[in-house]
Order: sequence, then structure tokens, then C-alpha cells
Amino acid sequence: MERLWTPWRMAYLKGEGEAAQGCVFCRKVDNSDEAEHILLRGRTAYITLNRYPYNNGHLMVIPYAHVPSLEDLDPPTMLEIMQLIALSLRALREAYRPEGFNIGVNIGRPAGAGVVDHVHIHIVPRWTGDTNFMPVIGNTRVLPEWLDDTYRRLRPLFEELTPLLYGSPESSPS
Repeated sequence: MERLWTPWRMAYLKGEGEAAQGCVFCRKVDNSDEAEHILLRGRTAYITLNRYPYNNGHLMVIPYAHVPSLEDLDPPTMLEIMQLIALSLRALREAYRPEGFNIGVNIGRPAGAGVVDHVHIHIVPRWTGDTNFMPVIGNTRVLPEWLDDTYRRLRPLFEELTPLLYGSPESSPS
């Protein structure tokens, strides 16, 4: 029998590190991009890697506004979020060549929201056969790439693609 070691998840499973005060997404923007795996800072929202991904390349688009639901966002934020989602799809297609995507918002705890009071959008790259017996029977996900490596792979792509959204690098919000 082979062993799959994922020691970095133990702190999460024990609930360690979750006791910090305030919103995890609001605190995230106060730290360095590399430390928090922030791929792009927009004007009203940012793109970051999910710390506990379903697949490699699992991103989140998060508004700076601390609100619980999409209808609480203003129109410029809603527009930029959609633009950041489209930019994320481009970067993920180039980096990983996924065959599909899940894009979703979990609003409220009954809908599966882990962070209930700060709305965020998940973007999960998908491949045929990426769901196998491990998550179903073993309650374990197999991720072939470290989060830091995913960040180093994607960050240059976002820097390259950002002018598509904001024009020249000088007018970019990052």
C-alpha cells in the first residue's frame, strides 16, 4: 500500500490558525502578495489562490468590500469581478490546459459557505477523470503541485494578462 502524506493539512483539520480575529479575506490584503498567494489586486477586488484547493489552480475572486452577498456589491465591483473571472480563465487555460471549469458562489452556511460574511467566487479548473476514489472513499484530495509552485506558475501570467483588463501597465491597479 502506498502512503499519501499531506502534513500541511493537519493544522487546518485541528482548527489551528483559524482563531485570528476579523475576516480572513480582509486580513489577507494587508500582507504581501507572495505570502498570501494574491495573484492580482484590482481596483475593487482581488484574485488569490484558495489555501485549501479542490484542484491545482483553484482560485478565488474576492471583493475588497466586506459584504455577505452579491446583491450587496455596487455595479463597478460586480463588473470588475466578472472581468477578473474572465482573466482568470485565460491564465488557467494557458497554465494548466483544463478541459472545463466550475465557477461558483456559496452564499450562506447552508449553501456551503466556509466564510459566510464575505462573498467570494471560486474558480476550479477541471479535467476528465479528476474525481476518483480518493475524495469519495478516502476523503482525501490528491494535488500534484505545492501551493507556492502554483503561485509561481500563475503570477507571471496574471502580470502579462493584466493589461488586457486595465490597459497599459502604468494604469494597472497593482
